[in-house]
Amino acid sequence: MNNACVNHHCVKNPCRPLLLFATFAFCFYPESSFAQPPAPAAAVVDDAHVRAHMEFLASDALAGRGSATEYEHIAATYIASELRQYGLAPAGDKAEAGVPASYLQRVPLPPSRSSAPPLLQAGKQQWEHGKQIAVIELSATNVQGPLQKWDGAGPIQRGAFVLVRLREDGPSVREQLIQPLRGGAAAVLVADAAQIQARFKSAAGELPQIRRRTLIFLNPEASKEISALAEGEAVTLSAPTSAKDIRSTWNVVAKLEGSGPESVLLSAHLDHLGTDPSRAGDNIFNGADDDASGVTAVLELARILGQGPKPRRTVYFVLFGSEETGGQGASFFLERPPIALPQFAAALEFEMIGRADSAVARDQLWLTGYDRSDLGPELAKHGARLVADPHPAENFFQRSDNFAMAKRGIVAHTVSSFGLHAEYHQPNDDLAHIDFKHMVEAIQSMAAPVRWLADSDFKPKWKRPVLAD
Repeated sequence: MNNACVNHHCVKNPCRPLLLFATFAFCFYPESSFAQPPAPAAAVVDDAHVRAHMEFLASDALAGRGSATEYEHIAATYIASELRQYGLAPAGDKAEAGVPASYLQRVPLPPSRSSAPPLLQAGKQQWEHGKQIAVIELSATNVQGPLQKWDGAGPIQRGAFVLVRLREDGPSVREQLIQPLRGGAAAVLVADAAQIQARFKSAAGELPQIRRRTLIFLNPEASKEISALAEGEAVTLSAPTSAKDIRSTWNVVAKLEGSGPESVLLSAHLDHLGTDPSRAGDNIFNGADDDASGVTAVLELARILGQGPKPRRTVYFVLFGSEETGGQGASFFLERPPIALPQFAAALEFEMIGRADSAVARDQLWLTGYDRSDLGPELAKHGARLVADPHPAENFFQRSDNFAMAKRGIVAHTVSSFGLHAEYHQPNDDLAHIDFKHMVEAIQSMAAPVRWLADSDFKPKWKRPVLAD
């Protein structure tokens, strides 16, 4: 990377409350397009804090914060230390056997990849990864379901192995693959994968990773045999794993105690894609915009809210691990929530706010699924510069940790300004491409509306059910 590596010790007191600095910092943005009525010094977003967080989290020193790596753990530990400085209470792993409660929440993960070639089976027939099939991703080590032959129209049978043939005159390849998964398919079987033959060959040469979905390419032989099976035929994909490959990812969980029974959840994901040793030159995926920017927003909101009066609603600040590999951190948190899930009045995820989106006005952020609930419009009434997601075809509402919360009934959306830039999921998503003025203004624009939400008795509601998709 061209950006300088900055370690934790190189940042001079990056996150201590600098009230004197903050008093003057507000004066540097008098003409900000995000400008709001003057805020008390403690409620001002600090450019120095924003830069310090970003320069550490997106530095080469953290090697891309790969999911379930030592570097993700270091990032989580750094975030926890900052939340402690802001006076927030730990809400991660509970105290036991003399060990105090922690800001960290350890999330055990299954093996990251199969230890031998997976087998696809139907009746007495079977097809092996690396020969007739290429398993690109696995959602689990054992996946079962009925066969559904899908022509691109009509409903998807939830839990089915959906056989598709890519159409050159249809949507993009990605959309054709994602559509059945979005509809609830257990796996997608891609027949006659000639359009992506090069990837078929390269994927067949390695064991598949266990991630968020099951995607299988079929060569012509397998395509013909599986196409001849009866609709509804039982299909199984099994993948051996090794117990020695058990790993952990990490969430960070802290809370600002309120006076009432309800809570608000503010979140971002702390992991990114790590490194790619096979890549020549720069092979570190720094993840500055995705999602060091969101983590920084949550940290600054934690600092600001922590210096104000006690809120009516308890505010949980949660930084999730392993979002990039399937949202395992968020899923674990929702299975073991610190409070009953109905007590969360609302949740806001912050993702990719490091650059302005030219699809909306420069003073605007957008909210995924804006029209699905009344939360976005209500926040906008109270000063949030939030508008509807201008990229509906990308289905961003379903592509962040907010979706896992939404499926559990929490009114949860993601705040972003991602403009589909070319650096997405590339090594050059680095500090050189971050618009720090935009970041500071964007976080500042959400501070007062989030504080209102924490003090309000407004209870957002869904306008249409999430699971109807």
